[in-house]
Amino acid sequence: MSLIVAVQMDPLDAINIAGDSTFALMLSAQARGHKLFHYAAEDLNYSAGRVWAKAHPVTVQRVAGDHFQFGEPVQLDLGEEADVVLMRQDPPFDLGYITATHLLERIADRTLVVNDPASVRNAPEKIFVLDYPQFMPPTLVTRSLDEARAFLAVHGEIVVKPLHGNGGKAIFKVGSDGANLSALIEVFNMTWREPHMVQAFLPSVAAGDKRIVLVDGDVAGAINRIPGEGEIRSNLAVGGSAAKTELTPREQEICDVLGPELKKRGLLFVGIDVIGGEWLTEINVTSPTGIVAIDRFNGTDTGAVIWQAIERRVAERG
Repeated sequence: MSLIVAVQMDPLDAINIAGDSTFALMLSAQARGHKLFHYAAEDLNYSAGRVWAKAHPVTVQRVAGDHFQFGEPVQLDLGEEADVVLMRQDPPFDLGYITATHLLERIADRTLVVNDPASVRNAPEKIFVLDYPQFMPPTLVTRSLDEARAFLAVHGEIVVKPLHGNGGKAIFKVGSDGANLSALIEVFNMTWREPHMVQAFLPSVAAGDKRIVLVDGDVAGAINRIPGEGEIRSNLAVGGSAAKTELTPREQEICDVLGPELKKRGLLFVGIDVIGGEWLTEINVTSPTGIVAIDRFNGTDTGAVIWQAIERRVAERG
């Protein structure tokens, strides 16, 4: 099966090919005989029921500094000429991101969009996870300083983070004395209109924050991300290091509960984050990462597993 694959992502010249999951997916697609096109979310257009983008045919190779080659751009009709759209631009999950999901939703009955755009729009990382409070650490969503202070009084130490943040950015630990909590909430309220996420601090984060990848509802692999010296954040993008790992029984239980719902929603490639082997903190559906590190430690080919699931979904559509 040879597919026409349109990849909606950030500029290719700025990616780190050594660890970028989208690039790994492109390499895997190309190896399977699929034809790739690249475009940015801002290149989307709509008129009279058609959604199209100015897209470049692209070939990729794992050669630093010479990792992609563009052909002449074309007006690619995503509903009629593409078999698959990979929605892989990085957050922020802002109105531009949301608008892209609205446009792609209009062609999702004809072209497989991964992940399903309506489900992506309705399941931002730190909101979707609220559906599973039995697996979460104590959590508060608020803009109120008084509520944050009351939560701190109960839990002793807390973490404050943007509700729609990504990549470990702007995550702050506040100690039991509450020093700087008022200033922090003030800055957060000035920066973001939406509420913020406040959670009990989990000391077990020092042992790692596990990224588990699920493909069409099934576990494909995991890595443990360990914070750097003097850090509470374990994201690889902010200096965390990766280590080989296995799932705990609690983590497997979490995946067993989440898997059927992810599959039902068309969330084919998902990365969940679990701290201390038991606390679910995020369900990443917008542009999940981690497959390169998982494959390096486990000798697996997660890209191939994802493409097998995509090809199966396309075949089921007829």
